[in-house]
Amino acid sequence: MLLIQKFRFLKVVFVAACIILPWNATAINHSSMTDQLLSKKLGRNLVESLLVKSLLEITEGNTKQAFETVNELIHAAPNFKLAYLIRGDLLTAQSGTLKNFGDSATSTSSGDVSGAPNSEEIEGLREEARTRIEYYLSEKKNSQQPNLLVKLSDEQEHLIVVDTVKSRLYLYKKVDGALQYAADYYVTVGKNGVGKQTQGDKRTPLGVYFAGTRLTQPLDDIYGDAAYPLNYPNELDQHQNKNGSGIWLHGTPTDTYSRPPRASDGCVVLSNPDLKALQPILQTGKTPVIIANNIEWLESDKSSEKLEAQDADKQALQKAIEDWRKDWVSQNTDNYLSHYSKKFFYSDGSLSQWADYKRGIQASKPKVSIQIEDISMFGYPDSEQPTIVVNFEQDFKSPTLQNKMRKRQYWVNENNQWKIIYEGAG
Repeated sequence: MLLIQKFRFLKVVFVAACIILPWNATAINHSSMTDQLLSKKLGRNLVESLLVKSLLEITEGNTKQAFETVNELIHAAPNFKLAYLIRGDLLTAQSGTLKNFGDSATSTSSGDVSGAPNSEEIEGLREEARTRIEYYLSEKKNSQQPNLLVKLSDEQEHLIVVDTVKSRLYLYKKVDGALQYAADYYVTVGKNGVGKQTQGDKRTPLGVYFAGTRLTQPLDDIYGDAAYPLNYPNELDQHQNKNGSGIWLHGTPTDTYSRPPRASDGCVVLSNPDLKALQPILQTGKTPVIIANNIEWLESDKSSEKLEAQDADKQALQKAIEDWRKDWVSQNTDNYLSHYSKKFFYSDGSLSQWADYKRGIQASKPKVSIQIEDISMFGYPDSEQPTIVVNFEQDFKSPTLQNKMRKRQYWVNENNQWKIIYEGAG
C-alpha cells in the first residue's frame, strides 16, 4: 500500500510539473490512451514513442510498465538524458523523497553517466518532455499540411517545413505534383527564440531557405554527425539589414540524444538518427526549407477550399511570370517595367537604377529569345504581405549574348497584382 501511495505521488508530481498537458480523469482512464497512440505509430520514431509511452503509463498509474518502458528507451538511446531523469525520478519516488521533477538528478540512482544536470538543464529537459508529448496529444497530427503556396521544381522531390512553435520538422514529398506528408521530427531552435536579426543573437531565422550539401570540413562534436548549411542571410534578409551566418541543419553531440526546444545558437538541430534519416534527401543540396513561427495548418473540413485558393494564386502568379517574359521579349520597356514593384531592389540598387539600365539596353530594341523552364514557388511565411520566392531556369539569347542561368525572384502581391520586388541569380 505504501508503494502504491508513493507512485501516486509521483504521478501528481509529473502532472503538476507540467511535463504533460493537463487533462481530465476521463481522458486518462478511457481505454488506455497509451495503446491508442502507439497503435497509430504517430511520429514513426521508436525513441519518441517510448518516451511518450512511459510518461502516459505514469499518469495511468502503470508504474511497473513505465519502468520497463524507460529501460527499453535507454537501451534504444543510451545517451538520452531525459530518459535517465525519468527513470531516476521513478526510483527516487520509491523512497518518498521526491518533491519536484528532476530531484533525482543529484542521486546516482538516475544512472546518468554524463553527470548531474543543473537547474537550467532540468528545466530544459522538462520543456522537451512537454513539447514532445503535446505534439502526440495534439488534435493536429502528422497528416496536416501547411497553408503555404508551394510548387516544387522538376528536380525537387521534397520540402521541409519547420514549425518553431511546435519544435517540429515536417518532411513532405511530391506525389502527382502535390505535397504529401512523409515524416516529422522533433527539433531544437535558437535559445533566444526566432526572428534572427544580427550575428550572435542566438535566434533562428524565419523565411524560405535552401539546404546546401553536407559540409565536408571537420566539425566540433557539438554539431553531431553532419551539418547542412542554409543560405541565411538570403536576399530578403540582406535587404532588411539582417546579418550573421552559419545557420545549419545539424546533429547533436556524442553524449546527447537531443537538446531542449530552445537551446541552439540559431541552427535547427535534430538528433543524429533523425538527421541520418534525412540524409538521402539533404544530400541533393537543393532541398527547400521553410522556417515559420506561425504556420496556418489546413483543417480537413476546409482543406479543399484553401487548396483551391492556393491553386488560383499559383495560376495568377504563373500568368504574371509569363506576361513578364513576353513583355521582356517584346522589348517594350514600359510594359516590362510595369511588372516591378516600386520597392524593387537588386544587387546594384533600386528600381530607378534597374529602369535606367534596362532602358539603355532596350533602346535599340534588339531581337531576343527568352525561355523559362523548371519553375518552383515557395510562399514566404510570417510576411506582412503575400510574398513568393520563385526560382527558374532562364535561357536568354540575343545578337550579342547567349546566357543560360538559374534565376531567383521575389514576388509580392500589391493591390491584387503580383509584382517583382527582387531579381538576381539563383
